Amino acid sequence: MEIKEFVKLCIAEDIKDGDHSALACIPENAQDKAKLLVKEDGIIAGIEIAKQIFKEFDEQCVFEPLLKDGDTVRYGEIAFYITCNSRALLGAERLVLNVMQRMSAIATKTQKFVAAIGDLPTKVLDTRKTTPLIRFLEKEAVLIGGGVNHRMGLYDMIMLKDNHIDFAGGIQSAISQTQEYLKSNNLDLKIEVETRNLDEVKEVLTIGGIHRIMLDNFSYEDLRKAVQMIDKKFETEASGGITREKDYAR
Repeated sequence: MEIKEFVKLCIAEDIKDGDHSALACIPENAQDKAKLLVKEDGIIAGIEIAKQIFKEFDEQCVFEPLLKDGDTVRYGEIAFYITCNSRALLGAERLVLNVMQRMSAIATKTQKFVAAIGDLPTKVLDTRKTTPLIRFLEKEAVLIGGGVNHRMGLYDMIMLKDNHIDFAGGIQSAISQTQEYLKSNNLDLKIEVETRNLDEVKEVLTIGGIHRIMLDNFSYEDLRKAVQMIDKKFETEASGGITREKDYAR
């Protein structure tokens, strides 16, 4: 979603026909300066988005960043100064705070998982389990925290999950139909197949013609066996039941 469209929707939700509190007592041409104060340690995210939001409210605003997206921050630091029309400042204030609070929380959490796997040849991926209409913000926050975007939606990658496989009549049928669909529609999309046990992993390996195998809710022991079975023939992805408290990485 373009930031202009996002801000337009946010104004329609929050301001509608006017911020009557500001309109009632703030002069039309008043100018003010404000700062964003960091209230919690972590990874800051959303500074560039904040700048764009303020610009949508007041094209003449002056945005002075003291920090950048991805910086480690401490309580009490100042992230930026903003000078702009007073009414615009009051109208954009809560939107900027809401966006930055959510993005910074996601970036901070992501960074903790990234740090947990250290220098292992493994990446932390996000999912489509995002808040409707602000996926682009949450996905950006994952990147800022050091993670990797898995896919943006249903349109940019094929993921054959358990429901697809069951409805298609099995793994063989799901893969072959998908390959034919991509060919007949002249689409160049990667195929990922979800597996629920080692037998399904074996089946996918036998069929081939895909790019990545997801190992869904595998035990630590079966996860290790599956990775050894796949032996780098395809990309592997582990999903479900993985926390920073479990030593899956070793």
